[in-house]
Amino acid sequence: MKTVAIHQPQFMPWLGYLNKIHSCDVFVFLDNVQYKKNEWQNRNRIKTADGPQWLTVPNCYKFPQRINEVTVNNRENWRRKHLQALITNYSKAPYFKDAMPVFQEFYSREWEFLADVNMDSVNLMLDFFKIEQELLKASDMELRDAPNERLVDICKIVGADTYLAGKDGEKYMDLEIFRKEGIKVVFQQFSPPEYPQLFGEFVPCLSAIDLAFNCGGEGRKLFVKD
Repeated sequence: MKTVAIHQPQFMPWLGYLNKIHSCDVFVFLDNVQYKKNEWQNRNRIKTADGPQWLTVPNCYKFPQRINEVTVNNRENWRRKHLQALITNYSKAPYFKDAMPVFQEFYSREWEFLADVNMDSVNLMLDFFKIEQELLKASDMELRDAPNERLVDICKIVGADTYLAGKDGEKYMDLEIFRKEGIKVVFQQFSPPEYPQLFGEFVPCLSAIDLAFNCGGEGRKLFVKD
């Protein structure tokens, strides 16, 4: 059995995203679908003394651009702002000295396209938590445009007989199309783990940045099973 998971590239994703990558044999970045504003494709949250705060990558999106066509608005000094937010809110975290150099190196780079920022941020998280996986891009494949057929095509191209969907996938997927193609669909089962955080009551579903500073690389044990 070979399992594939497919998802839009997100910026500094949460633990459920990383768990999905770890749970498959090959992960495909769905970078050639329409960009969605005000979701997770250019932002994610960290925890502060005043509650969750967004880290946002400004961009120059023009409808109906696809994710891999959206450019970063580098006229704004967003990388410096992000770094300062990490220093301000995590300088007293247990693993600040371990994690901060990783993020400093990341933010020292420059990008033209948002998809590249996101995929690099995913790779950063995978490296930090020592998760190895084959990563591919949908934009490198010839695919049909219809949503379900697109996913089926990816499964066939990578040689997968099982598709790992999100827990809510059944609400929008046509499972009959997959059945006819001999592809088994399974749904991710993931509950956000609780771990020590700064600033009081635990807040779930933050960017994996929060786990990195609070628990270090050993935090991987909380969201993956080897």
